[in-house]
Order: sequence, then structure tokens, then C-alpha cells
Amino acid sequence: MSVDSTLLVPYASYLRVYEPLAAFPEPERTHWSRYARGSRAPGAQDELRRSLADLVPVPPVPVPVPVHESGEAFVAHLDGVVVVCPWRTRLRGWLALRELVAESGLPAPVLDAMVPPVVRAQVEADHERWLERNPDARPWIRTAVWQVPLRWFALFGEEERRYEPGDRAAGRAPVLRYRTTMAQARRRLARALRALRDSVDEGVLVQGLVEVGRWLEEFHPRALVELDYGGLVHAVAEERLADDRSAADVAEGLAALREGDDDAAAEVYARLSERWRAVRDLRHAN
Repeated sequence: MSVDSTLLVPYASYLRVYEPLAAFPEPERTHWSRYARGSRAPGAQDELRRSLADLVPVPPVPVPVPVHESGEAFVAHLDGVVVVCPWRTRLRGWLALRELVAESGLPAPVLDAMVPPVVRAQVEADHERWLERNPDARPWIRTAVWQVPLRWFALFGEEERRYEPGDRAAGRAPVLRYRTTMAQARRRLARALRALRDSVDEGVLVQGLVEVGRWLEEFHPRALVELDYGGLVHAVAEERLADDRSAADVAEGLAALREGDDDAAAEVYARLSERWRAVRDLRHAN
């Protein structure tokens, strides 16, 4: 049986940016142009399963950071224009390892057993050397495990929601995603920041939006922005998934803040927090 048919998809969501070919320098532009004309661009499930396959090689690799950067990408169309979201698996592997070390909260002996210090030092040195040659590098894909960060929903509108029910007989999982233009995403983010700063102190929500805004500024103004529930569709009952309107809820809460109705905003926030807390709590279930 092939790896693709046996590996389970991790419970992660994704925020992606697709840029037009004009945003890429040569020779990368030519590569993506040819790639986009190929017979079949891989989908989200392909990337997830290939990533998982890289975690179980024989013999095992102590740190799942590829030796070479991926030449794969997601391909979409925006107003008839081809837009591309490179996987950049190697860069994302480095960033994921750095985040694990800095934010996992694991006891030092456990972390050292998972990723020995000598291995971490070597991988970090490789990353630093690579950054010297690629100082402007940034990932086109952001990942969140066991949740969709609420700040991501601020970029999208309910009208941009797309839901497709699953089909067990065909082996097809449900799909829930949002897509918008870069201009619209930046506009909504700026309005969300104004509403929050006028109503609440500089806190986690504001800091998170600022950080996402800085990331978006790195990309072409005519890019496409996508929020994909990814593997989370396997962790949430399909009827609850079909009824999920988190982007609309975030918009409702922000509108309440702009109108000075703090009680209504707090009610929306509590509803959203409870919804996503229930999903995060599944990571501890047997």
C-alpha cells in the first residue's frame, strides 16, 4: 500500500498567499510558468502526505528539514491570472524547528531527546548560512495546529466562504476555505486594527494582527490570500463544519466594537473562543 493511502492528515489549518508570476524573479518565474502549465498541480492533501512521508524515512532523519528546497507549489487563478503559492518546505521546516524550541514549553530533557542539541545547532547553522544568501526570504504558507487563529478570520468576508461536503464513498474529505484579494485582506485588517485599538488595550489580538499585516506587506499587491481549514475538517463533526461561520462572527464582533457595543463584542468573542477551545481540547483526547 502506498504512503499516500495510509498516512493520516495532521489537524492543521493554513493561511496561504498566491502571487502572480510577475512577482517572481528569473529564473524562478520561468520555472513556475512551466509548472503552472503542467498536467496536474498537487493539492493540499498531497503536500500534507508528502510532508508526513518525510517524517518516516528509513533510516530515520533526526530533524525533518529537507536537504533541498521543494520545487512544488499550489496553483490558482485570480481574475484570469495564474497565481502561485510555493511550498518552500525547507524554509518552513527551519521555522517550525525554531518555533518548537522557543515556544513548545517542553522540558529540556524531553526536547533534547526529540531533537539533540548538536543536531539543533547544525540545523540552525545551515539556516543562518542560507539566510545570508537569501535575506528577503519569507514563507508563503503559515500553519496553525488544532485551531484557526481568530486573527486570520479578520482578513475574510462571509461571501468568500466556500464549503464542500465530504463523500465517504469516494474517499473525499470536506473542504472549508476562504479566498480574497490581497487588497481586500489588507483593507479588512486595517479596519480591524482601528476597531481594536479604539476599544481595547494593545494585547494579543492587536499584536497578532500587526504581525500578520507585516507578513502580508511582503507580497505582491495583486496576490490571492487563502485560509484553508486543512486537516481540521477531520477533527470537527461535518454538521458543525457546515454551520461554522467564524469569519462572519469575527466581522460581527468588530462591527460591535466600532459601534461602541462592548457587551455584544464580548458575547461574540466568548462564542468564538468556546468553539475553538473545543477543537483545541481534542489534542488531549484518547
